[in-house]
Amino acid sequence: MSRRCELTGKGPMSGNNVSHAKNRTRRRFLPNLQDVTLQSDVLGRSFKFKISNAALRTVDHRGGLDAFMAKAKDVELSAEALKVKKEISKATAA
Repeated sequence: MSRRCELTGKGPMSGNNVSHAKNRTRRRFLPNLQDVTLQSDVLGRSFKFKISNAALRTVDHRGGLDAFMAKAKDVELSAEALKVKKEISKATAA
C-alpha cells in the first residue's frame, strides 16, 4: 500500500537534510498517516481509511464523513473512498 492519504491524496515530498556545514543530502518527508475508522451517519456503518492527521482534522471540522465526502474532489480520493462517496451521495438523494 502506498504512503498516500485516501481522502486528500497527500503523499511523500522530497527535500534536503542540511547539516551545520551546509552539506545537503536528499531525504523524503512522509505524511503522518493513521489507520482510522470513520462512521457514516447516512449509511449507518463505519469505514476504515488510512488518512493523514490533517485530513482527520478536516473531517471533524466539516462535521463528519458525510459532509466531507460531499465537498471532496473525486481526483483526490482513492478508489475505495470514491465508492464510499458514491454510496453516500446515492443515499442522500433517495
